[in-house]
Formats: sequence, structure tokens, C-alpha cells
Amino acid sequence: MKIEALQKLTLLDYPGKMAATVFTYGCNLRCPFCHNALLVTEESAGGISTEEVLSFLSKRKGMLEGVCVTGGEPLLQPDIEDFLRAIKEMGFSLKLDTNGTLPKKLKDVVSKGLVDYVAMDIKNCRDKYALTSGKTCMDLTAVDESIKFLLSGEVEAEFRTTVVKNLHTEEDLLKITDWISGCDRYFLQQFVDSGNLIDNSLSGYSDSELTAIYKQVKRKLPVTKLRGISEN
Repeated sequence: MKIEALQKLTLLDYPGKMAATVFTYGCNLRCPFCHNALLVTEESAGGISTEEVLSFLSKRKGMLEGVCVTGGEPLLQPDIEDFLRAIKEMGFSLKLDTNGTLPKKLKDVVSKGLVDYVAMDIKNCRDKYALTSGKTCMDLTAVDESIKFLLSGEVEAEFRTTVVKNLHTEEDLLKITDWISGCDRYFLQQFVDSGNLIDNSLSGYSDSELTAIYKQVKRKLPVTKLRGISEN
């Protein structure tokens, strides 16, 4: 495992649970708004060993409830299954963040009971997906397969879109609701400039602007929620 960082406590990354977050290195997309850009654009700085992470978690049994494995794209790691299994064997609930481009691996870890909750990023509507993913073109077959799998209800899941003013319109987000119709949870996330972006020219909507867009999206897909600002 190439692990770049460990957040020892989070109350936000795993809904309803006190958790730790593990950040893996590497991604097959280059989303310009990625807030972990150094995990995908730079050479690995060495990070933390798998043994060190597992040792920390073993000492937090009974205190932490869950572990979130994020990236980058965690499913790119060749030994991800062994890592997830080691965490599960300690008794933790496990949340996996993924971009949905590796459906076979996603189905595999879920079918083996190694993941309890999946959060899949929906980058944009279909016709702007490549642009928003930092690609010149993109075959969405794998993304479609992952969406269909998560909509099947085999594992608890959420879909989420980080809303960037330069990349997303209200119309784009309304198109996404057709794509994920029938889901249990959809989050519109307020874009925040982490200072570590691939494209530093990007900006977010104001809270009031995003709230107005959210109300239209929620009208079409009632399970939609806002993340990062109040829903008032």
C-alpha cells in the first residue's frame, strides 16, 4: 500500500461515526478541483507504512468506530484487499471513497464483506465528465457499471458532486439526477480552495447561489442534501 497520510480523528468523513481517514497515493483521473492534488500529481513522498497505520488502528479499537479509506483512488492499490481485510478484522466499520472507474474491484471488495459504506464521486453530467475529470475524452462504461452496482443496494452508498462554478451549471446537476435516479443519498458539496489544487483558477459558488441551485436539484431528486453549508 502507498499511504501518504493518516488523519487520526474525523467526525465528518464517515457519516455518523467517529473515524480515522487513510489517504492513499495515486489516481487515474486529474480533476482540476481535486483538493488532494499532491497525491495525484507529484511523486510519492514516502508517506506512512501499512504497518504503522495498522498499529495505530489496533490501539484505537473500542475508541474509533470506523475507518475511511480515500485517496487518490484507493482501488488502484494492488494490495487494497489485504489492507481492508486487516482493518475489518479489527472490528472497524469501513468506508471506501472511489471515483467509480474500477467497478470490478469495487464489486469484489463489497462481495467479500470488506466495505460497509461507499462514497462515489459523480464528477459531472455525462457530456462534461471528461472535462471535469481532467481528460480529453473518457469512456463512461466503467462509471455506468459502478453507478448501477451501487444503485442495486448491495452496500450502503452515497453519490456526491463537488460543485465548482467554472465547471457546473444548474442544468448539469439536474442531468446528474437522471443518471443516479433511485439512489438513497446524493450530496452537493461546496467547493473549497484547499490551496493544493491542480487548477488554481477555479472558484466556488457563493453559499446563497449554491443553496438556490440545491433547491432546484432537491425538487427533482428529494434525497439530495448540501454538504459544507447550511440547507436553510
